[in-house]
Amino acid sequence: MTLQVPLTPELAQAPLVAFGFDPFETRLVSIMRHFVTAANAPGSQAWHRAFIIAAENWGEAHGLAVAHTLWPVVREVLELRSGDFTSNDPLDLDTRDLLSADEAQFIAMLHHMRRDNTAKARDAVEALTHGQMDPDLIRSGLSFADRFPSGARQRLRGAPALRVVG
Repeated sequence: MTLQVPLTPELAQAPLVAFGFDPFETRLVSIMRHFVTAANAPGSQAWHRAFIIAAENWGEAHGLAVAHTLWPVVREVLELRSGDFTSNDPLDLDTRDLLSADEAQFIAMLHHMRRDNTAKARDAVEALTHGQMDPDLIRSGLSFADRFPSGARQRLRGAPALRVVG
């Protein structure tokens, strides 16, 4: 899959739908934004809202696991970027359907990792971190991708089948 919008630092905002991310990835945007807000304002309860949104999107068991596994990825990016990560306000209705260049790079990184597309994932990590191939970020991103893969791998992992016990 090729992203339909070029991800350049000059890109201020672009419509979320223009990138071609799957529904799972588009739902990650709000959660990511709340985590960024929580990291930038430690006294806020934005992290709590991120977990609530995840549970509303995918149910409590799966959603809380998504949020729990996404947080280390966000944390690593924010640490590497040292406060230089542009993210839209998660509560601003006017920017809800727009992505900053940094947000787009973040989701693109996960997009490629979830599809096991090593070359494109490597490029996305490099673009997101401005050339820092940090092993902690890569490890957390790959951990997220392994837990929540895309496509056929996701269908194969699936949920355990229910069976009648006598």
